[in-house]
Formats: sequence, structure tokens, C-alpha cells
Amino acid sequence: MRVVVAAVGRMKAGPERELAERYRDRAAKAGRAVGLRDIEIVEVRESRAQDADRRRLEESIALANLLPDGGVTVVLTERGASLDSATIGRHLTTWRDAGRTTVMFVIGGPDGLAPDLEAQADLKLAFGAATWPHQLVRIMVLEQVYRVVTLLAGHPYHRP
Repeated sequence: MRVVVAAVGRMKAGPERELAERYRDRAAKAGRAVGLRDIEIVEVRESRAQDADRRRLEESIALANLLPDGGVTVVLTERGASLDSATIGRHLTTWRDAGRTTVMFVIGGPDGLAPDLEAQADLKLAFGAATWPHQLVRIMVLEQVYRVVTLLAGHPYHRP
């Protein structure tokens, strides 16, 4: 199974990008043992529309065009469930065992995601009630993927 983190906007060079890449690399290496064949980050351009609704729509269309046929869509939204790592791991295991080819984590821009895109999600996920910068959300998704992989592999990284 492939894991894709699709996000609006480019992450500039610097410590955030390095940390995101470090978790992506760790998850990719450890993931092979538990059936994950690839972990990638895909960035889509931020809309330049003046209107927030139009920006949200344009960015959501760009993200929706990336959704793989037969894949799983997980959107990051403040209206999502706040799940612990073990539960996220159970979801990932269920999808993998069901033969789903791809899990795509979708992170919108500053204006969020269009309701139609959120409605398509197999899972809506939140990292608590706080608002997080999109760069940190990317890092947090990649860290959780790495944590889940280590849980599935029985590695001691995860300590509840």
C-alpha cells in the first residue's frame, strides 16, 4: 500500500521541511516490513483567487484530482475525529488488509477544504481542537504514519 500526503502549498527549505523529510524517510524504510511500499508528499499550488470560497474550491479541485481510484481518503479538518495512534494504526491495517492500494492524507490550505471534498473522505481526522500551521500538520501526519508503522512492526518507538 502507498501512503500519500497531499497538501496545499509548498514547504520552504528549512527545519520544517527537513523534519518532514526525516519522518517520511523513516516511515518509508520501516514501512516495507508492514506492507507499505511507498510514502510520498505531493504539493499543490495555493490558489491566487481573491475570494476565500473560490480559493478553497480551486485548491480542493486540485487535491481531488489526485485522489486515486480505489484508494482511501483521510482529510485533516478541525471537524475530524481526534484519534490516538493505535486507532489510526487499526484503520491503516484494515485498509491494507482489505487490499486498498493507497491511503491519501489531504491537507487543505489556510481556508480549509471544500465541503464536497470533505464529504468524500473515508476518515476525517483532527489533531485536537487547536489550530495548527499547515507545515506542522504535514510533519504531524508524517510522524503519525511513522509511529503507526513502528506500532505495526512491534518497534519500541511508540510508548503509550
